[in-house]
Amino acid sequence: MGSDLLGLITSDPAMLSGQAVIAGTRVPVSVVLDCLAAGMSPEEVVAEYPTLTSEGVQAAAAYGGVAGP
Repeated sequence: MGSDLLGLITSDPAMLSGQAVIAGTRVPVSVVLDCLAAGMSPEEVVAEYPTLTSEGVQAAAAYGGVAGP
């Protein structure tokens, strides 16, 4: 499950200076992680960033757990 989710994370030097983003969006993983850290639920994050899916939020959380600070 984790590696499937991590497949939703992409990085392109031509987009957002190479920041990790959720595939198919321009939403950086760091923004999703900041929202979650601020206490937003995954549903609230998706509502705030409609291009995201719940799987994208889960992927960002998984990436944050692997990539670490």
